[in-house]
Amino acid sequence: MPETAPAQPAKPRSVFNNWISAIGGVLAVGALFSFAFLVWMDFSQGEKNPYLGILTYVVAPIFLIGGIGLTFLGAWMQRRYAIKHAANRPDRWQIDFSNRKQRRLIISFAFGGVAFLMLSAFGSYQTYHYSESTQFCGEVCHKAMAPEYVTYRRGSHARVECVECHVGSGAQWFVKAKINGTHQLIAYTLDNYKRPIETPIKNLRPAQDICEKCHWPEKFHGNIDVNYEHFLSDRKNTPFSVRMLMHVNTSQPGAPAGGIHWHVNPSTRVEYYAKDEKRQEIPWMRVVDTKDGTSRVFRTADFKGEPPADQIRTMDCMDCHNRPAHVFPTANDAVERSLFAGRLSAKLPKIKQVAVQALTETKIATADEAPQKIADFVRGKYPDREVATEVASTITELQAIYATTIFPERKADWRVYPNNIGHKDWPGCFRCHDDKHKTAQGQAVRSSDCTSCHTILAQGSGAALELLSAKGLKFAHPGGELDPELACSDCHNGGIQK
Repeated sequence: MPETAPAQPAKPRSVFNNWISAIGGVLAVGALFSFAFLVWMDFSQGEKNPYLGILTYVVAPIFLIGGIGLTFLGAWMQRRYAIKHAANRPDRWQIDFSNRKQRRLIISFAFGGVAFLMLSAFGSYQTYHYSESTQFCGEVCHKAMAPEYVTYRRGSHARVECVECHVGSGAQWFVKAKINGTHQLIAYTLDNYKRPIETPIKNLRPAQDICEKCHWPEKFHGNIDVNYEHFLSDRKNTPFSVRMLMHVNTSQPGAPAGGIHWHVNPSTRVEYYAKDEKRQEIPWMRVVDTKDGTSRVFRTADFKGEPPADQIRTMDCMDCHNRPAHVFPTANDAVERSLFAGRLSAKLPKIKQVAVQALTETKIATADEAPQKIADFVRGKYPDREVATEVASTITELQAIYATTIFPERKADWRVYPNNIGHKDWPGCFRCHDDKHKTAQGQAVRSSDCTSCHTILAQGSGAALELLSAKGLKFAHPGGELDPELACSDCHNGGIQK
């Protein structure tokens, strides 16, 4: 009788053969698929998005590591259970294809896994596009970015996506933006971001890389007619308008550069050193002729020696247009615009002054308490019932102005964000064009008079605005002549004048 071959011992099943490891495997594969898909988008998209970097190199790896960890956790639990219950029930979580119930579950699990991969791809793609949207930048981080988002939406760049200016194209700046974006996300999560957000942004791309995609110095603008509508802080809220011809370019194309945009013409390089972080105090500057390399150095009388070489900045668009997309109007300007538009009634005596005072009340500590305190302040100034209708509409308008221009919790308004265009409320042009910067030979900076950058065509109110002067008028300051040594910003500060 032939001998029967001994039975082969059953091959022990893998410790990974369990549902926990299977779920972890699907999660890891899905995360790996999303990671690969995001990496492909990362390198194939022309415009880089720092938030895509966060998704690709932070979020996706977290899920990948989590899935792998869950896979090994299931294996460890299966092995531990098998050792402990080897005699009676070692296969608690086993995936058994011979079990009809489990086969159905496996088929459902397979379809679910495929659906998960497809949804991962779709979700990654949609998340990428959402993360580069203005809505994401302004609303997801609403607590931190509310002032910037509000000012952006009413600005001239409201149809330009945030990432087009703050990131742009190119690998170098993409990496920088990615690192900075991760830092911002961590700061926002930990609630330790700066209040207000500090400016100027030191790692912002040069204007040549960003601004000059749409604007370029060589473009001839000529002279631009601009009207400034003001109201005096007197009882009658007397209107005072100034019509100016701004000399953006005074020369024809191909001729030597002139006008305001002379500062960025290709034949001249302007360099300067600022003592303060906001670049408002400039004691030293150098003008270099790029054709022959000659230069002239201008300095104030109290600045001795040479500035640190690493702190010398070459002037570009952002040194004047430093608030291109996030303009915080002063309380004074916002009130004057509402008066000119008729949203504030000039019939109320001294409403110009009262409105500015209401907006700059130091007792307002939070945005929530602002409406009531503004209402109480205005009603206290106009208790007469005969003007109740005008008072009610005035309160509504001032509450709206405050909500969109002053952000107390973020400590953000015009007082911390100087605007270098012009020279009324901040030094602006007079940071250099003040007759105080001179060469060693005593030569002062040119174009420091009122007619160099603009010509006043008409000023005042009523009939005075109907006559235009081609030669230009001397500025007539309301209330009489002032000390010529004073700059506009010595008295005007955007709020109650000094």
